Amino acid sequence: MMNDILIKNTTDFYQKIFGSKAEKIVLSPGRINIIGEHIDYNDGYVLPAAIDKIICFAFEKNNSNKSRIIAIDLDDEFEIDITIAMELTDTVWTNYIRAVINQLKINGFALEGFNCVFSSNIPVGSGLSSSAALECGFLFGINELFNLNIKPVDIALMGQRAEHWVGINCGIMDQFSSVMGLENKVIKIDCRTLEYEYHNADFKDYSLVLFDSNVKHELMTSAYNERRLQCEEGLAIIKSKFPDITSFRDCKEEHILELQDVMSNDVFKRCHFVVKEIKRVTLACDALDSGDILTVGKLMYETHEGLSVDYEVSCAELDLIVDTLKKEAAVVGCRLMGGGFGGCTINLIKKGHEERIKKQLSTLYFDAFGIELKIYDVKIGNGTSLYNNN
Repeated sequence: MMNDILIKNTTDFYQKIFGSKAEKIVLSPGRINIIGEHIDYNDGYVLPAAIDKIICFAFEKNNSNKSRIIAIDLDDEFEIDITIAMELTDTVWTNYIRAVINQLKINGFALEGFNCVFSSNIPVGSGLSSSAALECGFLFGINELFNLNIKPVDIALMGQRAEHWVGINCGIMDQFSSVMGLENKVIKIDCRTLEYEYHNADFKDYSLVLFDSNVKHELMTSAYNERRLQCEEGLAIIKSKFPDITSFRDCKEEHILELQDVMSNDVFKRCHFVVKEIKRVTLACDALDSGDILTVGKLMYETHEGLSVDYEVSCAELDLIVDTLKKEAAVVGCRLMGGGFGGCTINLIKKGHEERIKKQLSTLYFDAFGIELKIYDVKIGNGTSLYNNN
């Protein structure tokens, strides 16, 4: 229902501004990650899914070299000559658009001018990958508009490279899940080979609820880079001792424990988390396939413990949410989702208890930090797709 309103508002806005009906309407979703955090850059597996929160785009060719792009929610727009070289600007949202056009040009695709408007109900800055939805939805729309025949996996890869051009060195998970998602399925992605497989995501008697801490601590970027370096250092030590091991994927917990004395305490803890988290993804897939939601929830709690204690990317706000919900029999799983130092927790709550828990947690959270908790109910939805507006 919420998406129907968004689609109608976007298409009505297009018609009002340009006086014609859009040729192509594209829906591009945000994503969640069930388990497998900080693993995409460590050659492991991740388990994301597209969600039912989307960006809606409306496109039409305009028979010129100029493109006019309007961000409805920001009440902002820009016009660009697509024949000239793309450069970064101070207006951040336009850089994602420029980055996609730049990727198309680099890859030799010939474009003409077009008009585009878009609007979103994906919360920005909550770790739901609104930037990946923007890149991939915009690219998908141009692909459809000009019949470029770009394959879905390549749309995801070009979206990732667009994000790198903007200056964010992300892994492939966000773009891949935004493009390749399927309703009621999670995607197990092999971050080393990009092989992927779908697993059922029937949470049965449980609802997926996100509690947004509504904080973003400044440590995020520096800590992310530091963790990557610590993992690289740890892997180099592992390889020097065990030459057959080429990545954390080939590593068992006993390998890490054997090397504890030759690693710094921080490096040991990071490596210990990574090896255990890679294993948890496989266990979660097995549990989902057999409909064992309680085990999925238990693994989520274990992941949070690892992210908080070993990887040290949690914060007081997120830990309070998880520690509180862990005492709730109706919450079978809860963990921080995303890079950490703020953002959301992802939670599996027994149906019928959602409203009580939302209310109690919101009060407790506000009393502790003076911050309003944001709450998002999500369902697992399809990846980027064309909307039939006939």
